[in-house]
Amino acid sequence: MTNYLKPLATVKFWKELLIMTLGMSFGAAAVYYFLMPSKLIIGSMSGLSIVLAEVLGGWGISVKVSTLILIINAFLLVLAWVLIGSEFGAKTVYTALILGPLVDMWAKILPVEKVLDGGVSVMNDPWLDLVCFVLMLSISQAILFRINASTGGLDIVAKIINKYVHIDIGTSVTVAGALICCTAFAINPFRMVVIGLIGTWINGMAVDYFSDTLNKRKRVCIISEDHEQIRKFIVEKLERGCSIYHLEGGYSGKPHVEVVSLLTQQEYAALFDFMKSAGIDGFMTAGNVSEIYGSWHTKTHHHSEKE
Repeated sequence: MTNYLKPLATVKFWKELLIMTLGMSFGAAAVYYFLMPSKLIIGSMSGLSIVLAEVLGGWGISVKVSTLILIINAFLLVLAWVLIGSEFGAKTVYTALILGPLVDMWAKILPVEKVLDGGVSVMNDPWLDLVCFVLMLSISQAILFRINASTGGLDIVAKIINKYVHIDIGTSVTVAGALICCTAFAINPFRMVVIGLIGTWINGMAVDYFSDTLNKRKRVCIISEDHEQIRKFIVEKLERGCSIYHLEGGYSGKPHVEVVSLLTQQEYAALFDFMKSAGIDGFMTAGNVSEIYGSWHTKTHHHSEKE
């Protein structure tokens, strides 16, 4: 148990508390202002709990939706802790616990009644409510996934599928959510189930889009006679690692040196400006990279990076 609690004692974890709180605040606002007033049922553990409560009630077993949500989330949190890792599990416990209070916080700051303005929902259209909810929730999920956390519930199932079946997070969210949406056939009309399925599908695509946008980096490849100047600028000024390749031109047969590095958009722009101001001539290509593993994010470890 001590090993599981070690991540909570790190400075990194506590710094990320602010990010998790802000991300969950965004997700709580999506639930409070768009999901609850329109009574949309999107593929989620809350939706599954509603279905189970109705089905069990039909069998004469009375169980509160909140109780079912607690049981399901508790079970999933244990799975996350064991199957994904202590850091993900610990963070998800926090995010799962603060969702309810954050919804109440929005209710006190700006009650939804003031936003409705006499309508039945914020946008007065279930499809527009759906779009707004999915966009806000997807941004929240992307932010949390980036620091190895989640909003809990469906995200845990998606993360498990992503780790063991190697399916993109967005696709994992879609698959898990679609299965949950289909359970709504037991209590909802066909139209509402279809809206939920479409919303879950859009949510999966949006999560992938926002995740790629947040994680996007530039893989820069430069062939130049002034490769040493470029290398020093990347290592000393940008504090990033780089790789040096000795190659031969296919047309001229002459030897060349290529510098390859992974940079943020701002660092790529700074490198480009440096080459222009220093009058460095060369051949440069740059492509987008959305997945990076290793010590890239820690600048103090740039000397040990390998691209």
